[in-house]
Parts: sequence; structure tokens; C-alpha cells
Amino acid sequence: MIDGPGLEAAREVLQRIFGHADFRGLQDQVVSEVLAGRSAIAVLPTGGGKSLCYQIPSIVRPGLGLVISPLIALMSDQVAALQQSGVAAERLDSTASMAERDQILRRLADGELDLLYLSPEGLMQPAMLERLSRMSLSLIAIDEAHCVSQWGHDFRPDYRLLGRLAEIFPDVPRLAVTATADARTRLDIRQELRLGEAAEFVDSFARPELILSAERKTGRGRARVIELVKARMGTSGVVYSGSRDGADELAEALRAEGVPALSYHAGLDKAVRAERLEKFLEADAAVMVATIAFGMGIDKPDVRFVIHADPPAAIEAYWQEIGRAGRDGQPADGITLYSSADLAWALRRIDSREMGPEVKQVQVRKARQLYAMLDGAVCRAASVRRYFGEEGVEVCGVCDICISPPQSVDATESAQKALAAVHRLGGRFGRARIVDHLMGKTKEPSDWETGLSTWGIGAAFSPKGWRDLIDGLLLEGLLVEDPNDGRPVIGLGDAEAVRSVYRGERRVALREHLEAHDASTRSGRPRKRTREAMSALSPENTVLFEALRAWRKSEAVGQSVPPYVIFHDKTLAEIALLRPTDAAMLALAGGVGTGKLERYGAAVLKVVREN
Repeated sequence: MIDGPGLEAAREVLQRIFGHADFRGLQDQVVSEVLAGRSAIAVLPTGGGKSLCYQIPSIVRPGLGLVISPLIALMSDQVAALQQSGVAAERLDSTASMAERDQILRRLADGELDLLYLSPEGLMQPAMLERLSRMSLSLIAIDEAHCVSQWGHDFRPDYRLLGRLAEIFPDVPRLAVTATADARTRLDIRQELRLGEAAEFVDSFARPELILSAERKTGRGRARVIELVKARMGTSGVVYSGSRDGADELAEALRAEGVPALSYHAGLDKAVRAERLEKFLEADAAVMVATIAFGMGIDKPDVRFVIHADPPAAIEAYWQEIGRAGRDGQPADGITLYSSADLAWALRRIDSREMGPEVKQVQVRKARQLYAMLDGAVCRAASVRRYFGEEGVEVCGVCDICISPPQSVDATESAQKALAAVHRLGGRFGRARIVDHLMGKTKEPSDWETGLSTWGIGAAFSPKGWRDLIDGLLLEGLLVEDPNDGRPVIGLGDAEAVRSVYRGERRVALREHLEAHDASTRSGRPRKRTREAMSALSPENTVLFEALRAWRKSEAVGQSVPPYVIFHDKTLAEIALLRPTDAAMLALAGGVGTGKLERYGAAVLKVVREN
């Protein structure tokens, strides 16, 4: 990491343009690597400020910063926010008119842009590559880089073409960023994008503001979703449905109950989708009922809940979709409804896809791991963090498992057998071979294997039972999976934790099948939960806060932009607490950079004086 004029210049841009006092997490390390002209891979959690890791170097380094994004909505949102902060940023996509496109290309040729956002298809057009080859580039950022991996949850074949950038622009640093990538997916990103020995930065996946819960469905679960949404009236949220028809029907049912709900899916006309997205982003309280066609890169900070009416495909998708709540750092709910029928449907869908048997096997395992987490007895946030390879994870203390531990059965003895088998096999085999070993069914076993003390000690259990237990041990960090160049092997995890299981000091539990939820409570389980207020606002300051929100709403409508690209609620709350009397004092509020101070300072101070 560098820590000199380059990083100081980056901090100055962070403060002056974006209004933040300093970097957080691994941002400074990633920025330093790119400023030094080196390529990197960065896995930072949703809401962890990934975009700043390429936006700031694009401004500091000479030349144009290219950002490759998979969705128009993602590009539009980021470009609008950058323009609000006074950054010369544009995007080229299929929605641009010929006149707009010509104007952007002229600005590009004249060297007036700091950042240009393109889709993979748009970038790899011969004419665009030829145009860019004549320009000085500061960096190439590949956003949502997990899309390059067939092992990931959102594979997009067009992303595979981006590996050619290593040859076309050999001297330009490339930064691959994503919020969700396990070890195997990260290896695929490195190989497919030809990032060689590039440094890899993986931050903690902790999202302490998210309050996670899951419950078994009764029937289709629609009545429960309506109950959960109505209990959160007056706030913004997202409800994910597994089908287009389901999204339309659920949105209609919510509207019939007085909820301002919209549906969003790929079956709608592009203009309708754009209009509904704009309404959702601009509203202080709205509910979007959507398929997975919605959400990637959506940066609405005040989403207070995400509900999965139908479960996602894998833990990666779960964490990305749940992570769209609470991006302002304030408490938010992530609730998932699931059933055994959902898992059966997910497995049938995987089986029907055209993909190689090895890829299918991986996708099936990912689906089973998700359901092991949903139906498990282990802290949900801790399970997710361990899934991504994070060590030293503590329980969150706020999820439904932590608040009200479910009934469970003691599986410690079976866990000891599984851990012993992995140890005896030397961490050299995958789960299928481990299960065969435990059951004594390995094809043509060697004398060495049959002579092991763990050979056949699990014959009383089914293969599925052992696979589910192994998934649980992986989620608890007692076992770890090495990608091993596409042929994953399983080894022992944290040594002290494993020893504590061997000694019987640590209990391993499996979740029992639960009865129907308790409809007399909001969550379905008797528990109490304390929420933090957004900030310690007095009644007087609350009046000012609401006046600032009203001003922001009016300003946003006039500009046809989402309110949060002007100021986040968190910034308005800080202003209400500070009650600034001049521009210098207003600049102390987080999120108020020089550009926004010049643009909105006078108007904000006027609202403060009048309230």
C-alpha cells in the first residue's frame, strides 16, 4: 500500500467531492493499489463503498476511467450521483439518443470526461475499442465481477470477453470489484479476467445493521408477506418473487391492502420498468415487488426491509439481495420465507438448464447450502460470513436464531464422525467421496482406506443426511472447502473449534422441522427486538429534519433524480443536529462535499433558518 502524495490526493478528493472524512474498511488499500498502477480484485460488502475504489482513482490519475457495468439502472444511478457531486461522468447505453451519444463522444474526444460507464457489449465493439485505444486511460473497472464466473450466482457470458482487455490495454490497471464471491468464484474471476498475480482484497461481510430471519411458509406464503409488509407501512422495501406472474399478483394484492406497491420484471416493457424504477427511487415510502431482474447496483439508501416471498438461488444471491436494505447503516429487516417445495423447484430448474455436469453439481450444492442456512440452528449472519471464508466470526446477536433459538437435535456425535473422516482422509477429497467413505461405499477402495477407523462408521445414515450435515459444518466453519482448480476438496476448519467438538465441549445442532408460524406475532416467533432510532433527534430537530426532506423531495422532482443522490437521510439528520449557521459549519456534515455545498448550501441554510 502506498501512503504518500497519491493517497493524500485521494483523501482530498474523498473529502472535497464526496464529503467523507476518511476511507473505511479496505477502501484505502484498494485505492492505493490502483493509484500505484497495479491491477487488483476487491470483494467489499454491499454498501461498503466499492464504487469509490474506482471513482476516486479515475479522478486522481491522469486519463479516462472506464467502468464496465452489467445493467443500465446501475450505470444511471452512479452517473447521476457523480454528476450531482460535480464529477464529469457519462454513460453510453441503448437508452441514449443519437444526439446524446454524439455529444458524449465529442466530450470523450475532447478529454472532458473523468469517467465513462459502458456495458461489456458496448465496450467490446470494434469501433469503441479503436476509439479508446487512441486515448489515455487511468484505469478499467469491472463492476459486479462475479458475473464472469460460471460458478457464481449471476453468470453472464458477455463478461468472459473482458479477459481480452489484458491484451488490448496491457499498461492500464484493471480493478475487478464485487460484493459476493466465494473462494472458487474469486479464482474464476482471476483466471477469466487474466489478472495473474493481482492483489486480492476481501473485506468482512459483516452487515450489523441487518436483522435477519427466516420462516417456513404456510401454503404459498402470500398472506404472510402481506402481513409483514403492512407491519412496515410508511417505509420503503423490496419483495422478491420467484416468477413474473407472482410479482404482478402479489403487487396487486398489496395495493388492495393500501400498500403503494409496484411490480418489476423482465416481461414488462423497458419504458414501464424505467418509470417504475424512477418512482421507487424517488419515493420516501414505496414497495417494489420484483423478480431478480431488479436490484443489482440500486443504491437507494433508505430501504428498510427486503422480503423473499420465494428464496433466492444461492447464499451469494441471498446476501446481495438482502444487502439492498439498510445501505444507510440504519437497522433494516431481511426476511425469507421458504419451504421444501421451493428447494425441489430450485433443483428441477437447475437440472433443466443447459450446463455441464460439473457446473450443475456446484449449483445444486449452492442451493442446498442456502436451505441448510435457512433451516439451520446457527446464527444466520455468522453462517453467511463463514460461507465466504471469513474467520473469527462472532454471532450477530440480533437475528431470529440468536434472539429465540429454535428447538434442535444434538448432532455432535455424527459431526465428530464426519470431522474424523475428513481428518483421516487428509483433506484430499470432495464431499461425495467423504460421504461414500462414511457409508463404506467407495468404489474399489484401497486397503489403506478400508483400514481407516472411519471406514463405514456412518452406514446408519442416508447420503442426503451426511451431505446436509457437511453443509452445516461448512457453514459453522468446522470444515472448509478449497476450490482446487475446479475439483473442490474439503478439509478441517478452525483447529481449536474442531478440537472442542472432538472433546464434546462444543455442541453441533441440527434444526428440527418446525410447526407453522405463530400468526399472533409479527415475526411468527415470540421475541422482542429493540431498534435504534435513526439519530437522537429532539422534537424540534425532527421538525427540521422533515423540512429538509421536503426540500430535498421538491429539488429531486425538479431535477428528475432520486432524492438520495442529492443528500442521504443520514446527512439530513446530521444537518438537523448541527443546525449550521454558515457554509463552513454545513460542510462538517458527512456527505456534504464542495460541489454539493456550492450547489445546495444556500438553500439548505435557508431551510435551517426557517425551521
